[in-house]
Amino acid sequence: MKAAVHSRYGPPDVVRIAEVDKPSVGEHDVLVRVHATTVNRTDCAYRAARPFFMRALTGLARPRRTVLGTEYAGVVEAVGDGVTSFSVGDRVFGYNEGAFGTHAEYLSVPEDGAVATLPEGVTFEEAAPGTEGAHYAMSFVRTARVRAGQDVLVYGATGAIGSAAVQLLKHHGATVTAVCATAQLELVKGLGADRVVDYTAEDFTRDEQRYDAVLDAVGKSTFGRCRRLLKPGGAYLSSELGPGGQNIFLPLVTPLFRGRRVKFAFPQQDQRVVREIRDLIATGEFRPVVDRRYPLEQIVDAYRYVETGRKIGNVVITVVPHT
Repeated sequence: MKAAVHSRYGPPDVVRIAEVDKPSVGEHDVLVRVHATTVNRTDCAYRAARPFFMRALTGLARPRRTVLGTEYAGVVEAVGDGVTSFSVGDRVFGYNEGAFGTHAEYLSVPEDGAVATLPEGVTFEEAAPGTEGAHYAMSFVRTARVRAGQDVLVYGATGAIGSAAVQLLKHHGATVTAVCATAQLELVKGLGADRVVDYTAEDFTRDEQRYDAVLDAVGKSTFGRCRRLLKPGGAYLSSELGPGGQNIFLPLVTPLFRGRRVKFAFPQQDQRVVREIRDLIATGEFRPVVDRRYPLEQIVDAYRYVETGRKIGNVVITVVPHT
């Protein structure tokens, strides 16, 4: 089968298209013919092994998993003898961080993994980008314990995580202030934000409003800068570790002062989460934002674009061309 392969760490150019063996199917596995996948920040981090400590997970000298890719949507082509939840011909989507392998024509996943059937009327290219940003956003919302009627600020509201967070927060009944650039103001309003702040025109950290939670979906701010935005007892969460890894350590320290605090979200990657995402897509309460689409043969260009930091929502890779 055809796949995007990397045998060493480095920039986008280390990725190449090659013929590799089709994955085997165990007794409780599902073989998916991948129609669409994505390139996201997670893929970029694993490909480059940045930060360096990631090599403890991926291989010290060279990557153990040569085919990357976390998100996918496609059709079940075969199932193991013990599989009861899926059948050949089912349209499915899911998330496969750790095992990876979605940047390929075929993918084998456990029946009980983070995989679910597609909602009716949703295309593969619409579903494939539905899991990575959304499962991080879900972990933000749950860790912050957002309730209906609370005020939440989302910094970086146009990325995969931020655009999902705006929609999921509205689903939970929060009042959302979203921070983005001028060109995306209307897009973010369309996602449901109650108020939009243009960070190119004003410093959002000087906002006079106070919030129950501040979610930094791009990891470009700090608790120190955003602390004044929080109500007493409010929480700051970031998608990144922060300078010196502070977002891992501050959650241990800030609760001692019984005031504004830092929390760090550890996302769940299981079937229940993907099914919840499926239901939100089916009801129209969540729609992944898609910026660009590339064929698999141009995946290096997709990596380059994602790493510019200008990505709006998601970048989709088409593995099976439209017919």
